Amino acid sequence: MGTNSFDVVIVGAGPAGIFAALELSRHPHLRIVILDKGDDIDRRTCPLRERGGTCRHCQPCAVLNGWGGAGAFSDGKLTLSPAVGGHLAAILGETQAAELIRYVDDLYRQFGAPEKVHGIYTDEIEDLEKRATLAGLHFVYVPIRHIGTEHCVDLMRAMRDALLARGVTIRPRTEVAAILTDNGQVHGVETRKGEQIEAAAVILAPGREGAAWLEKTAKQLKLTLASNPVDLGVRVEVPAPVLEPITRLVYESKFIYYSAAFDDQIRTFCMCPYGEVSTEFAGDVMTVNGHSFAEHRTANTNFALLVSKNFTEPFNDPIAYGKSVARLANLLSGGILVQRLGDLEAGRRSTPERLSRSIVRPTLPSATPGDLNLVLPYRYVIDILEMLHALDEIAPGVASRHTLLYGVEAKFYSNRLQLTPAMETEVAGLFACGDGAGVTRGLIQASASGVVAARTILSRL
Repeated sequence: MGTNSFDVVIVGAGPAGIFAALELSRHPHLRIVILDKGDDIDRRTCPLRERGGTCRHCQPCAVLNGWGGAGAFSDGKLTLSPAVGGHLAAILGETQAAELIRYVDDLYRQFGAPEKVHGIYTDEIEDLEKRATLAGLHFVYVPIRHIGTEHCVDLMRAMRDALLARGVTIRPRTEVAAILTDNGQVHGVETRKGEQIEAAAVILAPGREGAAWLEKTAKQLKLTLASNPVDLGVRVEVPAPVLEPITRLVYESKFIYYSAAFDDQIRTFCMCPYGEVSTEFAGDVMTVNGHSFAEHRTANTNFALLVSKNFTEPFNDPIAYGKSVARLANLLSGGILVQRLGDLEAGRRSTPERLSRSIVRPTLPSATPGDLNLVLPYRYVIDILEMLHALDEIAPGVASRHTLLYGVEAKFYSNRLQLTPAMETEVAGLFACGDGAGVTRGLIQASASGVVAARTILSRL
């Protein structure tokens, strides 16, 4: 067997790729290589995250690419239910999806995730469900294990070291250009530098950042794709005591609302108690995000409000639509725009002077005061305002005039590949998993999908 020949090639070193490798490497006779266009975990540095730093538009973006994927710099929320975070329950069934989540969760704990689980069902949570119903909200109960932003890197580093000790080859800064096939069977990959790496099985796990690359690759291979919706909205920041009665119970609350004006679905996402608002890049556009530390607290809690939107003929490119809105926000603000809710409802822009009078001190000081009415479509603004006032009924203060709204937040879920329950594509031996394949939307289910692909390969090899 030559130096460029392996049993399995894994493209992408995010949670899906890492957990596929952890499962495969339990069998020491297999030769496994992980390729990623980003850097190793110890070399992933972002100038923007340094005190007083600015974005230098590094290529590839160190926040989203490299060992650990975007999860390495997330706040590490492990949602321990198949009801949230992807489509595994629909693909595999509720029972198998739940079993996989338990298995993956155990592995996370072995590598350093904390034992504590937030959101154990109590009478108080039952009361919260009732109050949400009266406010026109659907509350999705999800137990969560929170790793914390400052601990995610250590956990991912421990996984890397374990895989190296098992003999897995890890090659950062190695971008894959093409998938090699013959008569409907995969036989390896070709890197951007023209190197061919042979393998009987290939797992594509490029993550959300690699969604465009995977879509292009799928079209070249004539694989079947289905469009996922784009989620577009704002990140909301309030004083932590406003949501503390809820975050104390469930840490991250999931509420779904259908607007009276347009019957659109709006949902809360990625709630960060006592956290910070942050930024990230999706290709050439800057979007807003949030995270929470395990051992460091701010005075605020932030969360996203996202409007889900599908498109049909003649336009069917939700990612391009979402990026165009985000690009407009970047154009008007130089990056991320922030506005007080009171100013938005009054139809005026926020200014530095008006922002200084707010009781909420922004945790993203680089955000530029402005007017979201000039960025978001009218329909989205109305949806978001309705949702905020519905939330205010169960958490008074959410719809305060001092509440800060950052824009825009966008989740570009990639086009969903047609896969078997084994995560195999229409090309034999070619598997796809994780957020990049459009089947998951979070750490746990992405990791679990990697395990599914690995187990299928093991059953054949």
